[in-house]
Amino acid sequence: MNARIFRRPVLLIGAVITLALLAVALMSLIWTPLPPSQMNIVQRLKPPLDAGLLGTDQFGRDIASMLMVGAWNSLSISFAAVAIGAFAGTVVGTTAAMWRGLFELCVMRLCDIVFAVPPILSAMVLGAFIGAGRFTVVIAIGVFMVPVFARLTLAAARQIWARDYVTAAVGIGRSKSKITLFHILPNIANQIIVQVAIQLGLAILTEAGLSFLGLGLSPPAPSWGRMLADSQTFFGQAPWLAILPGLAIALAVLGLNMLGDGLRDMLDPRNNT
Repeated sequence: MNARIFRRPVLLIGAVITLALLAVALMSLIWTPLPPSQMNIVQRLKPPLDAGLLGTDQFGRDIASMLMVGAWNSLSISFAAVAIGAFAGTVVGTTAAMWRGLFELCVMRLCDIVFAVPPILSAMVLGAFIGAGRFTVVIAIGVFMVPVFARLTLAAARQIWARDYVTAAVGIGRSKSKITLFHILPNIANQIIVQVAIQLGLAILTEAGLSFLGLGLSPPAPSWGRMLADSQTFFGQAPWLAILPGLAIALAVLGLNMLGDGLRDMLDPRNNT
């Protein structure tokens, strides 16, 4: 396994970027250079290295500390949303593959309807009822992810159901639920893992977009998307306010996409010769 990883630079680079991002996010739980919400108007709009490692914002808050805590907020929301989408979508997809017929048709049409509603619109509707915040973003993104995993697991599970050993299991009287649990899920787990990595990148991008629009975390909780939104007024005077969170988002999405692509290549049996 280790040799196979080192033979795939895309996977290796994606894993390094993702692990580094995760390390920074976890470190922010116990240490940051300064409290991210601490204001110091005297030190406002200081460039990198002039006040702190990455400078300060319009309120004199330390950018490095805000980026670190923003990494945790972004990752925790994205992981929770993708976990909801992966679990619910896998259950829906494998159940549809198990029962087929009218049930499968109804489930897939429902997934089409859910998929047609973008997470931004879902967040706006939820925000109108329960207010903007972490829960709203997680549910909006998570619900949007359900059809993605449902379609993936349905297509993959249908292929496994056509295999001879599954037909033999049905012939000896094994229940469909046991076949799904012991034969279908283990054989599609690799595809689900790859999809999780790819969707995490999309979730981070979506969370940043929702925060940019004011539908994400409420101030003073740091968020990469809201840092971008707040930087618009000061771009000419302090361009690092936009560049740094933009780079953080781009790097996180790039790392997770490379990790997903690398895992897909490594876990593909056709590439393991």
